[in-house]
Amino acid sequence: MNIQNKKKIALVLSGGGIKAAAYHLGVCLALKEKGFVFSGGSKEWVQQKYPHLTGDPKGSASKPTISLYVGSSAGAFVGSILASGKSIESLITAFQVGFGDSPFYKLPKEDHIKPVGYRHIFNLNSKRLLSWLPESLLQKTLLTGGIEVLFKKGFKLNGLFNTNGIERYLRKYILDENEFSLLGVELYIVSTQLNHSRKTIFGPYLESSKNSSTKYIGYTKISEAVAASIALPPMFAPYPIKKPDGKIIYHYDGEIRDTLSTHVAADHGADLIIASYSMQPYHYNPDVGSLHSFGMPAIVNQALYQVLEQKVAKHIQYQQQKKDTYLALKKTCTELNLSVDQTKKILDLVKQKLSHNPEVDYIYIAPRPQNYEMFFADHFSLNPQILEKIVRIGFKSGLQVLREHL
Repeated sequence: MNIQNKKKIALVLSGGGIKAAAYHLGVCLALKEKGFVFSGGSKEWVQQKYPHLTGDPKGSASKPTISLYVGSSAGAFVGSILASGKSIESLITAFQVGFGDSPFYKLPKEDHIKPVGYRHIFNLNSKRLLSWLPESLLQKTLLTGGIEVLFKKGFKLNGLFNTNGIERYLRKYILDENEFSLLGVELYIVSTQLNHSRKTIFGPYLESSKNSSTKYIGYTKISEAVAASIALPPMFAPYPIKKPDGKIIYHYDGEIRDTLSTHVAADHGADLIIASYSMQPYHYNPDVGSLHSFGMPAIVNQALYQVLEQKVAKHIQYQQQKKDTYLALKKTCTELNLSVDQTKKILDLVKQKLSHNPEVDYIYIAPRPQNYEMFFADHFSLNPQILEKIVRIGFKSGLQVLREHL
């Protein structure tokens, strides 16, 4: 794979809580170690610092530069901060993670960003917290309807917390530009509409549009889009997005419909897509033992991770099948001595029917099966020691995969 020939490099980041965010940071450190540059900031800043991204003939790419970010849930949080122009090091110190004598703690003061705290992540959903209706408990229809009816009608809580704190943190402390269209790079945030079977992609769209499976929205603030994408049920309440006409549409976690939205990057012209995802099921380790002895939470997590891993595996397999089909037909056309025009017609038809671009390459980075510490780590812990271990796992995973591809 010749990285220097790539015209647009994208970084796609999946969800998975604070744990996933820390893992993505480790992957980003590995990318930086391998020479990748993370561009971001306002249009003026990007044009000044990365002129080759804006078509300036005087600018040349000395290093492979990431200029398109796609994020879902925790990946939306990390991706929006990178797209804003903040450095990997400043984001790591925001999580109060360091590596002993590493230079991260020695960043210039102006490069520091406000530390992320539990108060930013867990904003109590107080308006809905006490929504038991005592009078409803006296209704005969409720009492005779069974336990499910009791919870549906008597317990109207739509989430223990809301994501208003994250929205406020990004808007107040991070994003100098809170409009997608004002960024000098491309940023796309993925969420799911609560009341429709439709994925939502927030981005720098001039006009909003939709099809049967996806809605494209360009009128939302970046901080609001991230808040919608990370609203994981039942912990977080769905996030309201106001349309220009004043109508409220509720959104929640971006991982619900698609675990890894690499197609968003491909749809917007990326020819190298680097995808980082953190959910790796537990693989038996004799030093740890069987999950059956760890109780219900570990078993539920394993079931969820296995489902998500299967979704990602099928996604990767499908991409590979399209590539193999294209290459096989191309080889067959050559063996049959078809003319250039005939070959082109056949291959163009295949590209159209399969939605395949042979110029696009993919790199997938995930925890290794032996990284069982990743599985047992708390999804929402801000403990610096735990996060440092996860960052290291992401860093090592990234280096291993990048050595194979580059």
